[in-house]
Amino acid sequence: MRLLGAAAVAALGRGPLSRGPATLSRPGTQVKWKACRWCSSGIIPNEKLRNIGISAHIDSGKTTLTERLLFYTGRIAKMHEVKGKDGVGAVMDSMELERQRGITIQSAATYTMWKDTNINIIDTPGHVDFTIEVERALRVLDGAVLVLCAVGGVQCQTMTVNRQMQRYNVPFLTFINKLDRMGSNPTRALQQMRSKLNHNAAFLQIPIGLEGNFKGIIDLIEERAIYFDGDFGQIVRYGEIPAEFRAAAADHRQELIECVANSDEKLGELFLEEKIPSVSDLKLAIRRATLSRSFTPVLLGSALKNKGVQPLLDAVLEFLPNPSEVQNYAILNKEDDSKEKTKILMSSKRDGTHPFVGLAFKLEAGRFGQLTYVRSYQGLLKKSDTIYNTRTRKKVRVQRLVRMHADLMEDVEEVYAGDICALFGIDCASGDTFTNKDNSGLSMESIHVPDPVISVAMRPSNKNDLDKFSKGIGRFTREDPTFKVHFDTESKETIVSGMGELHLEIYAQRMEREYSCPCITGKPKVAFRETITAPVQFDFTHKKQSGGAGQFGKVMGVLEPLDPDNYTKLEFVDETFGANIPKQFVPAIEKGFLDACEKGPLSGHKLSGLRFVLQDGAHHMVDSNEISFIRAGEGALKQALANTTMSILEPIMSVEVVAPNEFQGAVIAGISRRHGVITGQDGVEDYFTVYAEVPLNEMFGYSTELRSCTEGKGEYTMEYCKYQLCSVATQEDLINRHLEATGQLPEKKGKAKN
Repeated sequence: MRLLGAAAVAALGRGPLSRGPATLSRPGTQVKWKACRWCSSGIIPNEKLRNIGISAHIDSGKTTLTERLLFYTGRIAKMHEVKGKDGVGAVMDSMELERQRGITIQSAATYTMWKDTNINIIDTPGHVDFTIEVERALRVLDGAVLVLCAVGGVQCQTMTVNRQMQRYNVPFLTFINKLDRMGSNPTRALQQMRSKLNHNAAFLQIPIGLEGNFKGIIDLIEERAIYFDGDFGQIVRYGEIPAEFRAAAADHRQELIECVANSDEKLGELFLEEKIPSVSDLKLAIRRATLSRSFTPVLLGSALKNKGVQPLLDAVLEFLPNPSEVQNYAILNKEDDSKEKTKILMSSKRDGTHPFVGLAFKLEAGRFGQLTYVRSYQGLLKKSDTIYNTRTRKKVRVQRLVRMHADLMEDVEEVYAGDICALFGIDCASGDTFTNKDNSGLSMESIHVPDPVISVAMRPSNKNDLDKFSKGIGRFTREDPTFKVHFDTESKETIVSGMGELHLEIYAQRMEREYSCPCITGKPKVAFRETITAPVQFDFTHKKQSGGAGQFGKVMGVLEPLDPDNYTKLEFVDETFGANIPKQFVPAIEKGFLDACEKGPLSGHKLSGLRFVLQDGAHHMVDSNEISFIRAGEGALKQALANTTMSILEPIMSVEVVAPNEFQGAVIAGISRRHGVITGQDGVEDYFTVYAEVPLNEMFGYSTELRSCTEGKGEYTMEYCKYQLCSVATQEDLINRHLEATGQLPEKKGKAKN
């Protein structure tokens, strides 16, 4: 193997690696691994390239598995555990928050070499709150590894990830992890994959022992046992299948051939002719079936105990597609904005014959400004090239091209189709397409962004930190399309919305850590309204006499409530005739009425659902002017409100809950407990949908409650429906709070004082 000089190694961003022996697949051969990035031709061909993502349910061991992959391929010299005792944390969890909590928040990209093949790996989060990270990663990858826990099997987030893989047609392998845990049962996990996810799945390996006795695995294709020796399982030893497992291995191999034969024609013909397929026939058939997503190979192991990881790397090379085997399409946007969109197939040739097309799939603010992760789909991108952003139609120059390893970076001169790289200092949003000038009408299909489910009010705890706060909020919204922000003019609060309580809590903590701006989050204020229950007469005279011209205006009429459909409106009707009130003063009366509706007497909320009918009045030749009639309109409204009974309206949301049938009782009880009215129900297969109308004031914290009572499988959406009268208890509570806030009622402190 050609070794690079010390200067070249330094240019690669690494010092000389001192490594123990790393094995290749031939038994008995041990080869020293050395940092050597290019093959002799200078460009890695497509066959030697894989883009894979690792995704799964929470705590299935994705990050630990990535750590092992990097260690065995010689990318890192030492392994650390997630939330490990040494306090270092896994290399892929580069954010300090991730190390502290032991969860992955942002998907991290890295690359490594295994058997002369370049593998780009993206480790994704498992929490439902960070779904968008998985969504982005799967959009740009060619293949994926779905990790299942041998104890938990198929869990709710596994189903979400499975739906996302279907959406983007990503071929994948399944790795059943944690075989060393008590109660691990890979057979049950396989049954659940078949029943819950409807996959044609079969084992490529079976375990030698389980739980504490887990010693190694049996490769069903090559028919041999694989053991992992050495302190870190880095020495792979092949042996005969132990006698007590031979019958099981033969049965499982037969089952594997049957499953693949069902989905691959060539192997199906051999199977019908009752010929025994050779090892290479079987591998090629599995590869064809995996690429067409008609078969899912299942591998086994335990990442924490360093078993089964090297065969997984081999399977990634053997069964997952290289960039030339995946068809990526770009949409050609016509100049005349016509509805019909033509799809153009991207060429995966790794040279400069086709114009460059790339998709910015993730943004991150690094130490050197905004870092943009780009997947190249076609052509060649060199350092200092000029590229176009097709959304903003702006051209930008590529100052610096890097490849990422968690949060470390290494400069490269050029990237080709199929590579994942990062650009510096380019202003864009996630989901933007970059092209050469020749084809600026192209755009890659955008990423599916789910709607936010929960909102809270957020403000900096120190008034002087407002500029830091707005800077942080601006950056987070650019980075994460599921994190939405708007300013509520009525309650004067900044409302942030996201995918879950954990999601928003993490952003509040990042604001404190990265911008040293501690934030206070609270339940957002609900836009209550006040209205009257019966019509009331008014007759109000505004008089003010001072030196010179005074002020005079008199209005008479009726204040009426509107019907419930128009509870959000305010109406002004002019029924005057004659010249008692000159017409030029009528708009002034209307302005006075509308100004006075901004704050109601009961709880300080806006007034709505009123009709102000002006019937008569009087004016003075000298003293009447606009300001006197504005004051008269305000006074008339206040006089009318003082003489009638008032009530408070609250917003009602129409809520739609979808959950599996077994949780129907819990979901309906939860809605009733929140004073909701169920308006309808229907069901499809194993899921039911409940339609209900629930007061918005009762909906806070519902997403967490729904997830906990449906094992994370329930989802809900809500939108504004109407305003209606609120309950007596809510009204009393609001009135008391308003009186306390304005100092008209002493606050309750301990025992009542005389």
